[in-house]
Amino acid sequence: MRIDVLGAVRALRDDGTPVDLGGPRHREVLARLVAADGRMVTTDTLVDDLWTEPPVRAVGALRTFVAALRRALEPERPPRTPPRLLVTEGPGYALRLPRDAVDVHRFEDALARARRTPDAPADPDALADLEAARAAWRGPAYADVTAAAWARRERTRLEELRLEATELRSRLLLDSGAGAELVAELGAHVAEHPWREPAWGLLARALHRAGRQADALATLRRARTMLADQLGLDPGADLRRLEADILHDTPPPPPPTPWATGVRLGPRTTVELARTLALAGGDALAHSRRDRLAAVRAAERTGDAALTARVIGAYDVPALWSRADDPEQSRAVVAAAERTLAALGPAGPAELRARLLATVAVESRSADLTGSAAGARAARAAREAEALARRLDDPALLAFALNGVLLQTFTRPGLAAARDTTGAEILDLATRHDLPNFAVLGHLVRLQSAAARGDHGAATAHAGAAERLAAATEASLVPVLTAWYRASAEAARSTEPGGPTAATAAAHYRAAEDALAATAAMPGLHRGLFALALLGLRLLHDRPAPTDPALDWGPYRPWTQPLVLLARHRAEEARAALAAAPEPPRDHLQEALWSLTARAAARLGEPRAAARAATALHPARAEHAGAASGLLTLGPVARYLAEAEACAHRG
Repeated sequence: MRIDVLGAVRALRDDGTPVDLGGPRHREVLARLVAADGRMVTTDTLVDDLWTEPPVRAVGALRTFVAALRRALEPERPPRTPPRLLVTEGPGYALRLPRDAVDVHRFEDALARARRTPDAPADPDALADLEAARAAWRGPAYADVTAAAWARRERTRLEELRLEATELRSRLLLDSGAGAELVAELGAHVAEHPWREPAWGLLARALHRAGRQADALATLRRARTMLADQLGLDPGADLRRLEADILHDTPPPPPPTPWATGVRLGPRTTVELARTLALAGGDALAHSRRDRLAAVRAAERTGDAALTARVIGAYDVPALWSRADDPEQSRAVVAAAERTLAALGPAGPAELRARLLATVAVESRSADLTGSAAGARAARAAREAEALARRLDDPALLAFALNGVLLQTFTRPGLAAARDTTGAEILDLATRHDLPNFAVLGHLVRLQSAAARGDHGAATAHAGAAERLAAATEASLVPVLTAWYRASAEAARSTEPGGPTAATAAAHYRAAEDALAATAAMPGLHRGLFALALLGLRLLHDRPAPTDPALDWGPYRPWTQPLVLLARHRAEEARAALAAAPEPPRDHLQEALWSLTARAAARLGEPRAAARAATALHPARAEHAGAASGLLTLGPVARYLAEAEACAHRG
């Protein structure tokens, strides 16, 4: 049996005949287990990965898919004998196949073997294995699993490895004396991936090896121009040395291995570039996260804990929102930071430990934490990072550590004042020590806190200050976020005499939504936000929830669904949805989601749910629901609290 995922998912028998795997869901289950690399995947994880909104009988459907896959993979297995390939393990399933029976594992293993001899002459066997593994790619990895978030992440990771394999193969061939035959291939590679500095060096080496000195120098000049014009950077030391060698017509030395390039500290390091791109926003933000994780993984492969700590800690990008854009990637960064902390030990350099701890706190966004242990670990990391940064008297490091503290202040509703205190210190530090990106963060945090208090004068002042700083630092996302605040302020004013109409406020929300969608950034913020804002606007005017089926409720559906069903006059379904709604995540919108629960419980006459909501909302009774996000508002929490308390007392 052989399974291939470097292209469309398929299974082949030993004689090469294809296995009928069934429908798209069957192939997706198999592919997800391949991606787990032999590890068990829980039933809950598989359900979440297969369905954005799992159906009622999702677990039963999953078991049906697994049973069908077992029949397809082991058609001759006698009845009532345990499967050997797709096995049940603990609370989930695992795929038990030799690594050489799966194309993606053969590829990863071949790449690892080729990496092991970076400074020796090319190993013909390793090079042949790498060639064969590269040739096995039939298209994008998991090509027919298009909608799944896990598959998108795997495609991104494997594409990075494929590019690395292309460059490593070229490097090994150049080291063994090849050259001319690589020019066309490397030229196409550079044209498709112009930001990969090692690729430019490889192309120049190939041209030089082919006797084309002038073309080699022209290639390096193009690289220099592209880097300067597009990124404002000079070429790294390796390209500069290569240019000098070609000018003197001396044989160029082998460059550092592609996986190591970009993790050295200095002005051309990949993680610094990723940080720069993240601050630019837009598509660059998504690319920066991918490049940052690739650099972290590359640093870990060196086995140098101090280097890895510097690479992880260099990405001190201010973070405002309590839901990660890519939770899986954040978890990978946190895991790498924790492994590196363990490797450094408690006696490791304080500055490195502080940066690692701050990274753990920042990347462990409150909305994505599961279980009290994870929350306690993130909160402890935040406190330790802050204490170390204060002891080191490093303002930039302290601002980063306080960012971690900030993102751990969502343990319950009603903590806007605590966040304002932290935001004020971040702003003071950033102003006194010329840290403009953290000054923007400080203003936005204080905007959120002022909005939560209903102080729109202060919030508007912070919005303007953040916009002015953003214009100077080219932080393009800031005016997008402040446009949402201004729309929420219009929504709040729409209930006042002489204020804008509800339609005007809705139009401002729509414009803010269009601007955020156009940035292609911050999916952890974007999904469901517009629908929730419209619901809040309708609640401000005592109108039923919007029922447009095209609205994307995103992660907020469990708490909005009872009110949507009530608006459709489906009370019993609304009652079931209210009973099924979990406790809201501990994030910027927890007061809003508890307020929705309070409203639904009061309308449905459910005293137990109302009592739960009242208990949660009581500490936030002086705040405005949802306004702590700085993006939308449902009006005063006190209004929803009173409804919930009245319902609870009637019960």
